[in-house]
Amino acid sequence: MSEPEASETGAVRTPLTELLGIRYPVVQAAMGYVSGPRLAAAVSDAGGLGLIASATMSLAELEKAIEETAGQTAGPFGVNLRADAPDAAERVRLIVTRRVPVASFAQAPKPELIAALKDAGVVTIASIGARRHAEKAAGWGIDAVIATGGEGGGHVGAVPTSLLVPQVAAAVDIPVIAAGGFFDGRGLVAALAWGAAGIAMGTRFLLTSDSPVADAVKQVYLASDVTGTVVTSRADGVPHRLLRTPLVERLERSGRVSGLMRSARSAAAFRSASGLTWAQLIREGRAMRRGTGLTWGQVLMAANTPVLLRTTMAHGHPEAGVMPSGQVAGLITDLPSCADLIAHIMTEAEQRLASLGQLVSLT
Repeated sequence: MSEPEASETGAVRTPLTELLGIRYPVVQAAMGYVSGPRLAAAVSDAGGLGLIASATMSLAELEKAIEETAGQTAGPFGVNLRADAPDAAERVRLIVTRRVPVASFAQAPKPELIAALKDAGVVTIASIGARRHAEKAAGWGIDAVIATGGEGGGHVGAVPTSLLVPQVAAAVDIPVIAAGGFFDGRGLVAALAWGAAGIAMGTRFLLTSDSPVADAVKQVYLASDVTGTVVTSRADGVPHRLLRTPLVERLERSGRVSGLMRSARSAAAFRSASGLTWAQLIREGRAMRRGTGLTWGQVLMAANTPVLLRTTMAHGHPEAGVMPSGQVAGLITDLPSCADLIAHIMTEAEQRLASLGQLVSLT
């Protein structure tokens, strides 16, 4: 892959900025009940790539979100979707019809969905947690990958970002977006040094003034430190990095039977909130099992996620839900606008690159 270079205006240009048509190599990670039109448009308008998180939206809600985002920014933006969703093909058609320039996959993509998007000129991005996943997605024709290290929030693997990103960058000939632990210009420069073409940030964009999350929830994040998260499978059956709260600690102590009973109640609540019938919910569960190899117990537990996320991120009750968070939350102390945040990241990155150049010339 080609090396990053400075443009005439001083901005760092990389294969990612060229692929996506964005000014800066900064991507906003998709977060359920957080990454809607307001946040995605703010990031795209500031020169990065904003992503709409559609997994917690109905098809009609997604269509409205796309329309609202397009009305708020002239910059490129994207939609993040689950390839194993029962209506994934319909969502792809909507993305194509609405001329959304970018589509990203929250889980393993499917070759036929990648092909349908690429045939329509949509840039495709896959989220991966291992080198072999990146190689497989690249073989299917994906345009870029987001490599998320273990420091990241939400569903994560165990490999640190500093080890995962260089592995992936050396294995594929497409732009790699580094994620997990990024919040400033120093991190962007480090990612470029590891072979990435840009960075993706979730927790950092959640903690901005453009984020729709309630202030009470943001304050819990800001009060955290770098040891204030925990990776647990008790929330939804698979490893999930969350802020360590009294609720999460209770989940950690709960037994299997009580966890499954709680999950059954969450499944019923999710069915009611989403408007799905029980038959549709079961079909979605079967799709999850085929796509991930989860047991029925884990599928049932996965119903916890949208319910507990909605409680905090949409309703503003940090004591009653879960808060996915990267370890980087412990280093964040402010709530800037997306425009100010990205401008600061790029200024710091350019200064760091310049100082590294001087250091090398003196040795």
